[in-house]
Amino acid sequence: MDLDTITPYLLSKPEARIDYPFGPEATVLKINKKMFALLTQHNGGLRINLKCEPNEAMILRDLFESVTPGYHMNKAHWNSVQIPGDVPKEELERMIDRSYALVVKQLKKVERQALELSYGKEIIYG
Repeated sequence: MDLDTITPYLLSKPEARIDYPFGPEATVLKINKKMFALLTQHNGGLRINLKCEPNEAMILRDLFESVTPGYHMNKAHWNSVQIPGDVPKEELERMIDRSYALVVKQLKKVERQALELSYGKEIIYG
């Protein structure tokens, strides 16, 4: 994946939007006011930070060389993925889906329920 393919995938998540709270170098993807992905240029490619459950985060770091603890993030709950790297496209999409779902689960109950009713739990949580 590259910037031209990953950005549309990120924006395909229900009500996802782009924000630049850290300046133009860092593209933040949010659902409501909560970040679920952070894209930056890094070493001639991209780096994407994605939310993850702590146990899964460690497993992914063991499986893939291009997955490291979240750069400038809570290392237990965020991973950074270097693109291009050794993570297959389908796995990267699953990681994006998981990050989005974890953030939706942390929204206020009324916000979460509105998303579930509008789009369906299958779309929101995969």
